[in-house]
Amino acid sequence: MATWFSASGPEEGLHRMTKNSMLIRPLREDDISICAEMVASAPLWQRYGLTPEIAAKRLQDALANDGLLLVADDGSGKPVGFVWMLRRGAFDLSAYIRWLVVASTQRSKGVGQKLLAAAEAQVQPPVRDVFLLCADFNGDAQRFYEREGYRQMGTIPDYVITGVAEYIYRKRLSPP
Repeated sequence: MATWFSASGPEEGLHRMTKNSMLIRPLREDDISICAEMVASAPLWQRYGLTPEIAAKRLQDALANDGLLLVADDGSGKPVGFVWMLRRGAFDLSAYIRWLVVASTQRSKGVGQKLLAAAEAQVQPPVRDVFLLCADFNGDAQRFYEREGYRQMGTIPDYVITGVAEYIYRKRLSPP
């Protein structure tokens, strides 16, 4: 099911878009090339060596293996952002946000917030936490996640790239 986000919040079943609305829907096969380009064109992801081909292959594998992949669609049919979440990807107990990507032209417009909220809404008991990693050099993302209720729980030095620490973030969605 798709969720429409309007200025007043999420509404299921809304069939028309308004100026301030955005559709969050499942990623489709024909979205992969656009999403892969979003990844590969961002300096952050370039630092990790992601090319359009590598990003597309990872998204295809995730789609084939029942990954939760949601896109933000501004009404044009073309994704302007996406989130990839593994429902039991952290310690086999918690959800894990693998990628949250927003087109450079859409940043600071609430797209990431809507994608994150839609992914979190998919978390079902007994899963009650969402984890993610954020690079030490990505201050904008750190501030974003902290505003959304995530708390830094630790640091993994040299985990993905030598010389870069990954901060572990966690958000508790429901009490133990």
